[in-house]
Amino acid sequence: MISLKSDIEIEKMRRAGRIVAIVLDALRNLVKPGCTTAELEKEADRLIEKEGAISAFKGYKGYPSSICTSVNEAVVHGMPGLYSLKEGDIISIDAGVKFEDYYGDSAITIAVGKVKPETAKLIKAAEQALYNAISKAVVSNRLYDISNAIQTHVEQNGFSVVRDYVGHGIGTMLHEDPGIPNFGLANTGPRLKAGMVLAIETMVNMGTYELRLLKDGWTAVTADGKPSAHFEHTIAVTESGPQILTKL
Repeated sequence: MISLKSDIEIEKMRRAGRIVAIVLDALRNLVKPGCTTAELEKEADRLIEKEGAISAFKGYKGYPSSICTSVNEAVVHGMPGLYSLKEGDIISIDAGVKFEDYYGDSAITIAVGKVKPETAKLIKAAEQALYNAISKAVVSNRLYDISNAIQTHVEQNGFSVVRDYVGHGIGTMLHEDPGIPNFGLANTGPRLKAGMVLAIETMVNMGTYELRLLKDGWTAVTADGKPSAHFEHTIAVTESGPQILTKL
């Protein structure tokens, strides 16, 4: 069941999304060699509390942290801890909040200092694939037009899309219908309607799309140990086109 949000609900989600954007913008500026992922978590906690929101992630199905910090070959759900970032690393930071009963969810991938050219290309491809996908989130298109836009751009750049995890609907719950894969056939899937709110995620691997789960039960890493990049925005489908809710 895909729920449609009213204009009032979308405005509430825009407020939640803006808080997520504030958090990610601040954390982006902290990322540098020597910074620990625990320090990023501490600052996220401070900002979420300051804005009067609560973390969408902490306690969700037992997840212990407010943000996900996935470094290098970690694709999603990396947990903050004592790891100290190094020159040449990449880190994806995924943040979500609940504010006045509505959720916002977004992710960015950041280069730590100078990275290899192929790694920089990976980040750029993952981010551009997200915006290509958002451009397809228009009334009367179909859901997998979004998925196909991601897959097409990523594979044209020589990378692979993750198949084990998907984007999702979002609203008064963090994860709602529909699931939004990073791959699919254009002109298939449910028809997009005004009022749908979607968390579109691009998860892009340099090598194989295959993953494995670490012993912590959360962190998903690439099977071949090559790096992965992750971007996400919460967007609303409206009569006037897609609106990004997770931005400043």
